[in-house]
Amino acid sequence: MSIDQMEAVAQAMVAPGKGIIAIDESSGTIKKRFDAVGVPDSEEHRRAYREMLLTAPGLAEHISGAILYDETIRQSTKAGVPFTQVMKDAGIIPGIKVDLGAKPLAGFPGELVTEGLDGLRARLNEYVELGAEFAKWRAVITIGDDMPSSTCIDSNTHALARYAALCQEAGLVPMVEPEVLMDGDHDIGTCYEVTEATLRSLFAALYEHNVMLEGTILKASMVLSGKDCPEQADTAEVAESTILCLKSAVPAVLPGIVFLSGGQSDADATAHLNEMNRLGPHPWPLSFSYGRAMQQAALHLWAQDLEGNFAAAQKIVVERARDNGLAALGQWKKVA
Repeated sequence: MSIDQMEAVAQAMVAPGKGIIAIDESSGTIKKRFDAVGVPDSEEHRRAYREMLLTAPGLAEHISGAILYDETIRQSTKAGVPFTQVMKDAGIIPGIKVDLGAKPLAGFPGELVTEGLDGLRARLNEYVELGAEFAKWRAVITIGDDMPSSTCIDSNTHALARYAALCQEAGLVPMVEPEVLMDGDHDIGTCYEVTEATLRSLFAALYEHNVMLEGTILKASMVLSGKDCPEQADTAEVAESTILCLKSAVPAVLPGIVFLSGGQSDADATAHLNEMNRLGPHPWPLSFSYGRAMQQAALHLWAQDLEGNFAAAQKIVVERARDNGLAALGQWKKVA
């Protein structure tokens, strides 16, 4: 895929009123989600659940792409149609999570660095053969006492840049995700400072590795109060702080920014995105790449009757996609 083609894919990922659904939970994470709702964790149940999500009628009206897991990109519908084919037929761009998870950063207790660069070139080439058009790598930045260190930030953004360069070499659009966790009792000002420092380090590293920003998507965390902070910033302050932070650190040439929900409630994730877009126009489209905030309600309903509630759960997924699609336009209205 040429840079012009990668640019076109990146722009399609953030088309007006559309966003990304993240269904790239690792084997351990999906087991926790299934355990919480009483669904036995088996390959067939995981396949059926992902089929429910990806074949929801009307999903493509508000979903431009989906991030898959290694197992999922190799799976098919009950009728034997590969998921990637189902997605492309519907106009949904297949993506793939390629990092191998965050591990302890040696010498820096409590801090993490994402691994997975070893053998990545070969894995990316295989994913292209399987139908992927973009990839995702998540870095984790924790706020705490004397954290994050500059070593943690720079180690993670250096890995993100190396990953992104390898993606573009393989013809994949890299989605770079430096997530500043909302765990902790820090205030929104601290989150702003850490997020800005992380983004500045990231784009410096991308520049150093000759990554073409025109064919890159940023998956960003919002600037939020820590979830244990006694003073929680309201929707307006979150939106204003996040926009200001992005404008201070993210080049305008980037095709678009999608937000992770990061443990926010479904309603909060949608409201914050909507408010940010109401403050526009901005240098880049602002959309969503939600996992739990897209799936949670549907998973709970599906778990009660895997076959009987299949269609009803699909309707919930499409409703969540529609709400967030409207929020990506600044047109969502909260139902009282």
